[in-house]
Parts: sequence; structure tokens; C-alpha cells
Amino acid sequence: MVRAYTRRDYIRKTPNSRIVQYDMGNLTDEFPVSVSLAVKKPAQLRHNSLEAARIASNRLMQRKAGRLGYHLKLRTYPHHIVRENPMATGAGADRVQSGMRNAFGKPVSVEAIVKAGQKVITIDVQKKNFEDAKIALKRAAMKLPVPCRIVVDKGQDLVK
Repeated sequence: MVRAYTRRDYIRKTPNSRIVQYDMGNLTDEFPVSVSLAVKKPAQLRHNSLEAARIASNRLMQRKAGRLGYHLKLRTYPHHIVRENPMATGAGADRVQSGMRNAFGKPVSVEAIVKAGQKVITIDVQKKNFEDAKIALKRAAMKLPVPCRIVVDKGQDLVK
């Protein structure tokens, strides 16, 4: 696994995360059923893939359960800063470049480093919207670059 590169006080010009919100829907009510999306393998999830997963699941839940019928929470934050050593292409690029000499790289993006079994997104819903929450998490999993599984955290006895 990659060693975390997170100390922003030492890094000049750190890139911003594109994630807009971490909590959506009804933030005050208690819901009897809780469903989560967990990753199967350790992975690095970029901020734009986390945002795409959030948008996909939130849009479906808003359509099916209404604005106040669910609580969606993004449970990972992209701390790790990704560096890239830009390589020149085209005619004369070999004279411009120094190859792998001084190849530390410049900050390009941020990503979340997740472990196997870690939960990325959690949706709390009423019993009637359980299937919609599973579909929303399945759509979110399609946006992530790692195999995922859906875990029922709370209310297993209510949904069977």
C-alpha cells in the first residue's frame, strides 16, 4: 500500500477536493434501516470518483424517497495528495526532459486511502425504501474503481 502523503503544511499549492457535501437528506430524524457500501480490497479512491458516486446515489434516493426520506453520509475524506511527474511529448521532448532524474512530481489530485472492508457510503432509510437504498449503493459502486459489497448495518430483522 502507498504511504500517505498528507502534510499540507509542507506541500505548496495543494489541490482542492471536488466533494461538495458529506451529509445529505434528512439530518435530524432517526431511521430504522441502515445500509452501507464497503470496499472488498484496499484501494485509493480519487475525489472525483467519490463525488460521482455521491451524486449518483443521492439523485436516486432523492427521486425515490423524497428530500426528507433518507440520510446519506459519505464516510471517507480524501487526505492523500497525489503527485505526478509530467512528461513532455512531441518533437524535441528528449532535449527538454531529464527522465527520472528529480522525479518527485507536482501535486495533481487528492484521494482517500481505504482498507479492505471499510465503509465508504452509508444510507439510513425507512423500511419501505430499503430496496431503493440498495440500488442507489449499487449505482455508487459502479463509479468506484474497486469491487464493493452492500452491507446491512442496522435493521436486518425489519427487511427480511
